Amino acid sequence: MNSNRPVLILTMKWGTLYGAADVNRLYRQVRRHLSRPHRFVCFTDDAAGLDPGIEAMPLPELGLPAGHGDTRWRKLAVFRRNLAGLSGTALFLDIDLVVVDDLAPFFDLPGEFLIIRDDDLFRPKPFRKVNPARDRFLHSVGNSSVFRFGIGRHAYILDAYLADPAAATAGYEISQQFQSAQLARHGHLNYWPKGWCVSFKNDCVPRHLASYLRDPALPLGAKIVLFAGAPKMEDVFAGRGHRWYRRIGDIDWLRQAWDRP
Repeated sequence: MNSNRPVLILTMKWGTLYGAADVNRLYRQVRRHLSRPHRFVCFTDDAAGLDPGIEAMPLPELGLPAGHGDTRWRKLAVFRRNLAGLSGTALFLDIDLVVVDDLAPFFDLPGEFLIIRDDDLFRPKPFRKVNPARDRFLHSVGNSSVFRFGIGRHAYILDAYLADPAAATAGYEISQQFQSAQLARHGHLNYWPKGWCVSFKNDCVPRHLASYLRDPALPLGAKIVLFAGAPKMEDVFAGRGHRWYRRIGDIDWLRQAWDRP
């Protein structure tokens, strides 16, 4: 990859779940941890309050048929052939994560399309093996909180969705399952090395009652902390562990990474 050409960091904000302050925090995290030339683009329905360094662009249209108002799978719109006139390599980041280390490896690693293996964020689920085919599929699913792709190079994902959106939403629980199935069919489904993207509750917090003896810690080699499942990011920063046996403890290291100027 040409290291002189700016890469793209993409994120999306719509509705009221996250505000400009959340996007601005993510922007600052990226700025601290990505030294190569880059553009930070936020697709949004409300650009008020965004940092001047953020390129605010309208939310890309999914292109759903008239009368089909379900926009839960809005993120698939980034796979449009023409995405706001952008081109090149993009790293998509959800807003509700914390960047804690260098992002350059996410652009240096070879691969047509790279994403988190969703199973890497969770502990083993032995009961899932009662349905081996389902278990194999779920083990292949990529978590779309962090993925890298070439703009316009995976339009077949959106094409397949728009060909029959009702069948897609009936056959797959969430968009990342559908997205992964399309990528696998085209031989483009590749994963980040395990440990680059970690789950806060499963990888940082000591398990069960051990959380009362030790504070959460960042695993060696982790670059991004995610909040898969519960507790969500806002719960963690409020000290809520979602389970009585999960104490959050001292997370100053995480708070500083999240909200440092």
